[in-house]
Amino acid sequence: MSSTQVKLISECFIKPLDDLSPEAKQPIHFTPFELAWLNVKYGQRGLLYRKPPSPDFSITIFLSDLQHSLSATLTHFYPLAARFVTRKQENPPSCVIYLDPENTPGAKFIYAKASATVSDVLDPPDVPSLVHSFFDLNAAISYDGHTLPLLSVQVTELMDGIFISCSVNHMVADGTSLWHFMAAWSEIFRSGGQSISRPPVLKRWVMDGYDPVINIPYNHEDQFIERLEIPPFKERYFKFSSMALSKLKATANFECNTHKISSLQAVTALLWRCITRARCPPHNCETTCSLMLSARPRLNPPLSDDYFGNPVQFVGGKATVGDLLAHGLGWAAFQLHEAVVNHNDKAIKEEVESWIRSPVIYKMSELNDPNLVHVGSSPRFDMYGCEFGLGKAVAVRSGCTNKCDGKITMQPGREGGGSMDAELCLMPEYMKNIESDPELLSALMIQ
Repeated sequence: MSSTQVKLISECFIKPLDDLSPEAKQPIHFTPFELAWLNVKYGQRGLLYRKPPSPDFSITIFLSDLQHSLSATLTHFYPLAARFVTRKQENPPSCVIYLDPENTPGAKFIYAKASATVSDVLDPPDVPSLVHSFFDLNAAISYDGHTLPLLSVQVTELMDGIFISCSVNHMVADGTSLWHFMAAWSEIFRSGGQSISRPPVLKRWVMDGYDPVINIPYNHEDQFIERLEIPPFKERYFKFSSMALSKLKATANFECNTHKISSLQAVTALLWRCITRARCPPHNCETTCSLMLSARPRLNPPLSDDYFGNPVQFVGGKATVGDLLAHGLGWAAFQLHEAVVNHNDKAIKEEVESWIRSPVIYKMSELNDPNLVHVGSSPRFDMYGCEFGLGKAVAVRSGCTNKCDGKITMQPGREGGGSMDAELCLMPEYMKNIESDPELLSALMIQ
């Protein structure tokens, strides 16, 4: 644990409640969407709840119920209990990395205690480093799924609260799949049963005419593995009311004489402009706003929202700093809108086909750009719908992984109604600058 305020009490491994069927024991091969990201760190999301005031509440019974329902949920989401396997080939030098459901040590389950309160998490203006110790596997990258659990759940008991976190291998699940799993776990916990209303679709997507088994041109992990250290940054949440978002959307659409720009594109454009101003780069520099998109609805035919995997790609709006700041909100939002609209079935498959012809494992250091703004997660995920007998969560928090200067993590606002929370990660001097940005402050004041 990274904080002296958090004490590990116990840990164990949870396996699927039911035995796998013969069909479920077949190897699961990764797609190009996933293999390129062997160096990406685990995805981390957690929910903060208030501890029930009732004297009848027992943490021992609560943990037992969580473990039993997790086991039942893993029967449906059994890849999360497995591990990776690499099969090497000498001539030509290459390897195949796949998930082996028969190798099922289970998901890790940790119980910890923190000498802290809910207010210690929520009240500081910046996210306290204490929050990072509520998550496991902070240093793990996806490749480590060969030896480390693909899912680690940590339940941290606070003085007056409970934090339930998940650290999940990013090659196995994106945000859509993680919150699908969390919703199913919540459903089983609340019902006390074993069935779920939305079973995951585990059959792999394979592009027509291509083999599902992909050889990557490496025969030793040292040829492509990178463990990147990121300089310290500050994390802070900015809350946008539904009214503020409606106004931003209306402004962006009015300036572009259109109705196509979404609230998410409008608020992302706002943050792109504000972060760029806070960094004070030369006006002739190019700045990029990168968006993580799910390919599910964009493929033809589309994949189900229940498709379990990591079918994501990145698209971006680009502009010189001078152009971005000289034009209005609508201009920036329209660059993002166009990037999203143009990322259709044809563009997705061309990118996949190009990668298959020349496979490459991305190194995160090569993707770093001091003028990049990167947006992940989504306010459309039903995060606050995940309840475990503790009522509605008071907050959603993320861990320390896959963050750097300029990272924005989008979440739904707790009050609902289309509100959004944006977690910004910035270098300390940039966070200080953005505190007084008039465009941002104006939007945040609208209630």
